[in-house]
Amino acid sequence: MKRFVCIVFLVSSVFVSAQEWQATFSDAVSVSVRENKPIVLVFSGSDWCAPCIKLERNIWQSKEFTAYSKENYVLYRADFPRKKSNQLADDITEQNRKLAETYNPKGYFPLVVVLNPNKEVLGTTGYKKISPDAYISLLNSFVK
Repeated sequence: MKRFVCIVFLVSSVFVSAQEWQATFSDAVSVSVRENKPIVLVFSGSDWCAPCIKLERNIWQSKEFTAYSKENYVLYRADFPRKKSNQLADDITEQNRKLAETYNPKGYFPLVVVLNPNKEVLGTTGYKKISPDAYISLLNSFVK
């Protein structure tokens, strides 16, 4: 029984601290408008792009970014996986392709685009080998 309780606690703590990446870009826009928060739109190649994987591991999954983003950003990941086993639903793939045409026409990976609730670009960046707090400051510099 103790083992079961420990497992339930660990699993629930992971979900409680997990970020709230929106399922669709339209969801992200709706939340952004409702809560008046900027959108952090991330173009990622989750299973082939080494800098994308580093950005995920070092920034997006950090305690600092997770805590800060819950209160201050709306997150959406436009992922472009290459492995068959990681392919997204057709509608999400098409949505991400259209987002890339608009916000990432040169096809940079990773590309992080900060948007206001009206979907206007406030700034862009990519992977930087900096601390999560420094990355938060960089994203915030676009919002001000």
